[in-house]
Amino acid sequence: MGKTMVEAIIATHSKDRVETGNICQVKVDFAFANDITGPPSVNVFRKMGAQKVFDTQKCAILPDHFTPNRDIASAQQTKAAREFAREQGMLYWEVGRVGVEHAFLPEKGYILPGDIVLGADSHTCTGGALSALSSGVGSTDLAAVWATGESWLMVPQTIKVDFQGKRSKWITGKDMVLALLGKIGTQGARYKVLEFHGDAITDLPMDDRFTISNMAVETGGKAGIFVPDSTILEYAKERASRKFNPVYPDRDAVYEKMIEIDVTNMEPLVAAPHSPGNVHPAKDFSDTAIDQVFIGSCTNGRFRDIEMAAKILEGKKVHENVRCVVIPASYEVYNEAMEKGYLRIFSEAGASISTPTCGPCLGGHTGILAAGEKCVSTSNRNFVGRMGHTESELYLASPMVAAASAVTGRITDPRELEE
Repeated sequence: MGKTMVEAIIATHSKDRVETGNICQVKVDFAFANDITGPPSVNVFRKMGAQKVFDTQKCAILPDHFTPNRDIASAQQTKAAREFAREQGMLYWEVGRVGVEHAFLPEKGYILPGDIVLGADSHTCTGGALSALSSGVGSTDLAAVWATGESWLMVPQTIKVDFQGKRSKWITGKDMVLALLGKIGTQGARYKVLEFHGDAITDLPMDDRFTISNMAVETGGKAGIFVPDSTILEYAKERASRKFNPVYPDRDAVYEKMIEIDVTNMEPLVAAPHSPGNVHPAKDFSDTAIDQVFIGSCTNGRFRDIEMAAKILEGKKVHENVRCVVIPASYEVYNEAMEKGYLRIFSEAGASISTPTCGPCLGGHTGILAAGEKCVSTSNRNFVGRMGHTESELYLASPMVAAASAVTGRITDPRELEE
């Protein structure tokens, strides 16, 4: 019986029998935490009596959630993470040289095809766009990985997702993953792996693939993995920090089920409050006035996202009743956007531009919502209170929907601006 992608990857990292439901001891290729999850991991690491991380070049802490530090508490927390990283000699990048972890690590070649990557953050699944088994774990589990270089994984079932058809220029990876969420909901892939296939992803840019894998966890998924192709392998070869070995599913792999999604006639979508699975066409909310737009996050803060938003805002102004917050996900993105003139477009349109950080995505800082306010966000979650007050509302959308909404002051299908 053939292996799925996740089964094939686990098999290359474990001596145990790889069958659905079995718990396998695996070697881990890379393990990381951030400024929120790092300090608890450090505490557990010390309590278990560990002295040194298993490999200083495969263990990392990235300050990205409450940085630049928003208050004394976050400053203290980041200080604890920084001091541990320096003590261990492990990877650590200071503010001004880092970015949102799930954008920065792939850029620097620390997540690679065939890897097992564990991170103390639920959106570690973003690395699946690079054909890695990349998944979130708790701070306690991460501490054990730092100490031993190993972990246990229960072999999950796999759902094969087949994206068919040809995208219009208005359809992005965000719309595709929202369509999937609208179909299976936020529990449809609980502790399962989504394995992405189909002719609609053949020409899909890497930035869109990262978006799709990023939101696999919103379906309840353990991971969301793309099969290696020329796009993925070229990206990885250009950036790889070490050697890697791509892994492929077998032709006779057995899947728990298959889901088909045709993108040919797909419309720009939004996920309305208060669930990523509450998905509808953007045009259905054209009468919904908004107070804020957020363009950024580990979901949609990459260069193509920034570019799409800038091209819609070029020559236009942010609506007088709207705050538009733009946060590139890394300095690679920030600098390229600056070179292309996109940051000037945002500035001249009346948007706020911030240094790379998670910012308002998790209700951290630089754009918190007040009671009764509505925001269109390119982030990944719209739970109650996610971006601020529990009486605020969050609509998830692509960068094009977000930028169009910033112009009109209401939720807007970007096609409307062409009419």
